[in-house]
Amino acid sequence: MNKLDEVDAGALRRTLDEVTDAKAAKRLMVALAYKQGTRVDTLAEWYAIPRSTLYSWLDRFETRPIDEAIRDEHRPGRPPKLAAGQRADLERTLRRAPGAFGFAEPSWTPDLLRRYVAQRFGVAYSLGHSRRLLREIREEG
Repeated sequence: MNKLDEVDAGALRRTLDEVTDAKAAKRLMVALAYKQGTRVDTLAEWYAIPRSTLYSWLDRFETRPIDEAIRDEHRPGRPPKLAAGQRADLERTLRRAPGAFGFAEPSWTPDLLRRYVAQRFGVAYSLGHSRRLLREIREEG
C-alpha cells in the first residue's frame, strides 16, 4: 500500500477549489501530484521544499481529515517579554500623552515607547518591535 491510497483525490480537488490560503493550496497540489505518481524527489525539486517536509505533509493527509492536514498546528512562539498585567498597564499609558510621564514629546513614537518600556519595566525592545507594538495597541484601542 502506498501513501495516500486511502485519501480521495476528488476530495482533495474539491478542497483545492475552495481554499484561499496559498500554503494550503500548495499542500493540496503536492498531495494530488503525489497521488498521480509524482515522486517526492521531483516534488521537492519543483517546489523547492525539503523532502522531509513533503513526507510530513503526506503523513498528515494519511492521518487527519483534509481540512486539518492542510493547516499548520498552532505554535505558541516566544513568550511575551511583558506579563499580561504589564501589557495592560502599557496600553493604559499609551492612551495618555507622553507628558503625563515626564516626556517632552507631544505623542508616542516607537523610540519613545522603547525608552519608556525599558525604563518602566526593564525590558529591551528593538525599534522594529516597538513600532509593531505601538501599531498593535493603537489598532486595539
